[in-house]
Amino acid sequence: MGKVKVKKSDVWIDMTPMSDVMVLLLTFFMMTSTFVKNEAVKVMTPMSVSEIKIPETNVMTVLVDKDGKIFVGLDTPAKQEALLAEMASQYGLSLTNVQLENGRAAANLGVAMKDLQEFLNQPQEKMNDYQKVRGIPTDSVDGKRSEFQDWVDAAYEQNGEDMKLAIKADAATPYKTVKKMMSELQDMDRNRYFLITSLKTNSEE
Repeated sequence: MGKVKVKKSDVWIDMTPMSDVMVLLLTFFMMTSTFVKNEAVKVMTPMSVSEIKIPETNVMTVLVDKDGKIFVGLDTPAKQEALLAEMASQYGLSLTNVQLENGRAAANLGVAMKDLQEFLNQPQEKMNDYQKVRGIPTDSVDGKRSEFQDWVDAAYEQNGEDMKLAIKADAATPYKTVKKMMSELQDMDRNRYFLITSLKTNSEE
């Protein structure tokens, strides 16, 4: 008796639905992702057990490196550009559109006002190298407020009293630097702020 041959049929799978799902997922992640800019300096924050979350909007971050240099940054580029324009106006500086765009793109701002224009003339990839050895001065001149206080005050004027202040200091930052900065904030009646730390786990205790 001869063998009966079973006709083989090709299996075809419609991949269109899977492609649609992948495109939707990719679009979702692209729309909901936030891109982190390179900060002016790398900061290793101290450990704590606190789990209080910092607001994501209307926040001014004060970055303090291990050498005590201070930088400031706002949560959106538009707010940072407006802050730059306000500070330039206060100090009698005229900024070009290119300089404002460079400041808008920076994650942090950390130079003395006398160096601001030169800082903003740097290519964007060189800006952090320029400012990381400088920082915003905290010394008052002729009994007036320091430049750091002017930056903070201008930020509150631009964004309202609901703006939150967050301090991100390195674990190795000298205590006298942090104390001086907090004293300057206290002199401005700015006594409420967040301290950014890293969460301590049980294995690190």
